[in-house]
Amino acid sequence: MAEPSKVIHVRNVGHEISENDLLQLFQPFGVITKLVMLRAKNQALLQMHDIPSAVSALQFYANVQPSIRGRNVYVQFSSHQELTTMDQNQGREDEPNRILLVTVHHMKYPITADVLHQVFSPHGYVEKIVTFQKSAGFQALIQYQTRQSAVTARSTLQGRNIYDGCCQLDIQFSNLDELQVNYNNDRSRDFTNPNLPTEQKGRSSQPGYSDAGSMYSGNRAAGFSQTGNNAAIAAAFGGGLPPGITGTNERCTVLVANLNPDRIDEDKLFNLFSIYGNIVRIKLLRNKPDHALIQMGDGFQAELAVHFLKGAMLFGKRLEVNFSKHANITQGADTHEYVNSNLNRFNRNAAKNYRYCCSPTKMIHLSTLPQDITEEEIVSLLEEHGTIVNSKVFEMNGKKQALVQFETEEEATEALVCKHASPLSGSVVRISFSQLQNI
Repeated sequence: MAEPSKVIHVRNVGHEISENDLLQLFQPFGVITKLVMLRAKNQALLQMHDIPSAVSALQFYANVQPSIRGRNVYVQFSSHQELTTMDQNQGREDEPNRILLVTVHHMKYPITADVLHQVFSPHGYVEKIVTFQKSAGFQALIQYQTRQSAVTARSTLQGRNIYDGCCQLDIQFSNLDELQVNYNNDRSRDFTNPNLPTEQKGRSSQPGYSDAGSMYSGNRAAGFSQTGNNAAIAAAFGGGLPPGITGTNERCTVLVANLNPDRIDEDKLFNLFSIYGNIVRIKLLRNKPDHALIQMGDGFQAELAVHFLKGAMLFGKRLEVNFSKHANITQGADTHEYVNSNLNRFNRNAAKNYRYCCSPTKMIHLSTLPQDITEEEIVSLLEEHGTIVNSKVFEMNGKKQALVQFETEEEATEALVCKHASPLSGSVVRISFSQLQNI
């Protein structure tokens, strides 16, 4: 181990990890005086108030693997004894990308996708634009054809006003690879595909259905980055939302009633509700054994869970799923914590997971299977949960996956709830509902 220092070097800091996540990891050991995120290197430097605080932190994490959002991070003493101004400036260089995240401050006039296109197109070919509203203000994701165009636009436009004295641009590089745009309208536009519809079929363009401005208003629960979530929702749904989802809910906690108390537990609830978002914590109510509180990552994820699970059958009971009057669940001896679980599905591939959200179906999809798995082994794993109508093992991108069709949605839900995240020949099986009608 290097010579003790009050500066701690953290590695494997992914883009989904925020400054606040790192502060939460080290604050129990003392006052943190400085923090530098080295985004281009997936690293961070963090300075404690004194050396004994840093020593305490590293001694603790020598025995307990530190993990943030399911990602293991690695800590050691830095070769720096102090963080200098130069070190801190280094952290402000974010990694160039062809997609820009633009925040508009002091917005006195409405900004549309076309207005943004007029501002940003002189610096290169703009492929796509998605706009949305959140607590930081009006934001937009702007995708150029080339990274160099994005770099030029950022260096030229950073800090400039769109209109005299207002609508100031604050521009960062996004870490998204590709924007998905479903509609061409004032809020989103795909300049590579002019034939997209202007709004969701059968829906008005009123706020709440396809208004990207209302779609990202969910409160951020501790431990989850709302900024990353906004970008994932934008990438998943473009300018619209699934039918029946308003996107305006801000309540993160869900109350589930009419559970089967003899068969349910926190992990089974996690397996079901984590299909719709990250889980912070779960509490079974001891005075009402058929009730549970589930705190989701944010209001949008909670709305997906309520919408898709209301009335679902599980263990012979029809679930009653509603928003709770509690803003969050207080951590205690009777709560189960999942905020750092690497089984939370939305820490990576969030946009893809949003697109796969649906009510329980008769068909389940299994992934991260052993490479030598057979159809007989899959059937053997699941047949205790109901009548299997059909099954198929296949390979995609070199990885074994399977589809299993049950006779009823309830049987498929039970199989998912009981067998998701279970070990199988050295692998951890991941299960989700499939929207395929048959195999």
